[in-house]
Amino acid sequence: MLCEAAGAEARLNDLGDMALRQNMIGGLANRLKVMDWVRQHPEVAAEPVGAPLVVIGLFRAGTTFVSELLDQDRTNRSLQRWEAADSVPPPSHRTYRSGARVDAAAAAIDMLESLNPKVKVVHHEDAAGPTECLTLLGQDFKGLTWEAIANVPSYSRWLLGADHRSAYEYHRTVLQVLQSGGVRGHWTLKSPHHAIALDALTAVYPDAQLVVLHRDPAVLCASACSLLSTLTGTFSDADHTSYIAEHWTRMLEVSIERIEAFRRADPARRIIDVRYADLVADPVGTVEAIYAGCGRTLSPRARLAVCGYVDTHPRGRFGSHGYRLEDYGLQVGEVRERSADYVARYEVPFETSRA
Repeated sequence: MLCEAAGAEARLNDLGDMALRQNMIGGLANRLKVMDWVRQHPEVAAEPVGAPLVVIGLFRAGTTFVSELLDQDRTNRSLQRWEAADSVPPPSHRTYRSGARVDAAAAAIDMLESLNPKVKVVHHEDAAGPTECLTLLGQDFKGLTWEAIANVPSYSRWLLGADHRSAYEYHRTVLQVLQSGGVRGHWTLKSPHHAIALDALTAVYPDAQLVVLHRDPAVLCASACSLLSTLTGTFSDADHTSYIAEHWTRMLEVSIERIEAFRRADPARRIIDVRYADLVADPVGTVEAIYAGCGRTLSPRARLAVCGYVDTHPRGRFGSHGYRLEDYGLQVGEVRERSADYVARYEVPFETSRA
């Protein structure tokens, strides 16, 4: 489905064609190595992955910031950017945040950001820092990661109707492999993709602790459109503006709809709701509230580390990210009207898009 959609719809430039091929082959190669490792080390299948803390969030709602804050607590175990794409052999404590594979991932990030400097402003991840679960889900070819490279409408329609169970089973297998190297802890994961596949996520991780971030949908749409325009614009010279505006506005609505349907189907399930405005105003207090919702306590040492991260990583340190709905033919009033019930239910404050 992805190959067909990319060939017929994405209008990739030469760089995009190379990038998509490399990512597909790289994902398949990593999957082969993961499964081979499990065959050679069958004890890995018994590795417990208990009660992961999963930050679901909507697009551009602050999931990256939350995951970085959680990563400061060394009793947690985040999925690192480098190891999601190069999982075998699993890292030891010595190689978890440094070494040749980390350096190679950092070089690839630098290359992308040099080709399109705006990428660093819009969405930067360190090689040895927490990343989206998208990379692992994409290695089962059921993941929104592919839509960050190419605009592929038919693949997207197929994805929304697909059974995501196999992707999450593979996801769990990779986590088992990664922690078997000795770097263990309370898994903290994040991705907006989880919003469209909560049934599959919780079928594989029935004890997952879920955190949902909430933000003004008008700003979410504008920021998501800007992000996807920046990313896919690196790999295509065609004008995909109208598709991006329509598709990602609808994807936001689908995400909200599926989260609400999941809540209605299992009203007793605990879900920790976090407003983006509260996260920005009080990052440390937000982490403490998340921990409290999970029955945990933020230790004094971890709290000090979180505070230090906040102080040394100011918002916009790579530059200002400007975005406006109007640049995509969308109107603030219309988006907010379509999401009025959601905004009221979670008391989401309105924001002003940044020009």
